[in-house]
Amino acid sequence: MTSIYKKIKASAKNNNKLFAVLIDPEKVVFEDIYSFIKKVNNSIATHIFVGGSTVEDNLTKAIVGEIKRHTQLPIVLFPGSISQIADNAHALLFLSLISGRNPEYLIGKHVESVSELRNTTLEVIPTGYILIENEKETSVEIVTQTTPISRANIQKIVDTAKAGELLGMKLIYLEAGSGALEPITSDIIKSVKKELNIPLIVGGGIKTKKQLDDTYNSGADLVVIGTAFENDESFFEELKKN
Repeated sequence: MTSIYKKIKASAKNNNKLFAVLIDPEKVVFEDIYSFIKKVNNSIATHIFVGGSTVEDNLTKAIVGEIKRHTQLPIVLFPGSISQIADNAHALLFLSLISGRNPEYLIGKHVESVSELRNTTLEVIPTGYILIENEKETSVEIVTQTTPISRANIQKIVDTAKAGELLGMKLIYLEAGSGALEPITSDIIKSVKKELNIPLIVGGGIKTKKQLDDTYNSGADLVVIGTAFENDESFFEELKKN
């Protein structure tokens, strides 16, 4: 498979918008994966992300294996812990929680993961992960013991994203959190995109086609939706391929 990052970068350069469906191994029913992935294949999805804040050991690998049986889409790990590294996926977002100040999630967990990654063929993509406040506590906050950046402090969000790029991150991921009440605002996305020379991923709180379109129009290169499909699979009807 051609480098997933190179394809994301090329798509961003050509303004070809990408879309990822996020599957949390703890929330999906194994027996329902076939029917769910069938809907994903018929949608505008270009990627499948797999991961969650807390996942049972070895579950991710089993879920990825079953997903691969039913799709040709690239499967990218979005890991919340080292136990979610699965060598049967295609790539892994090497997430550094640059919005927080917990050293474990800035570099500590990454060092621990190297011995695991050394034995895989996963494409590892350094990604600056920025958690933005959304009026409710998220599982990411609880697990990482970090505070999200206030959505009112746009300059801090922009500066954090740019710092991530200058540190060598290949992607910036703006996250409102699983089950967010509202998506990240257009003002935030536009302001961050204006400063970056690398692709921008946005996720969290997107529940309608209009919100998805607004996120793209604001500058997101790749949008991630998970909870909306967990709560209402009929959303796929609005996102069918033309």
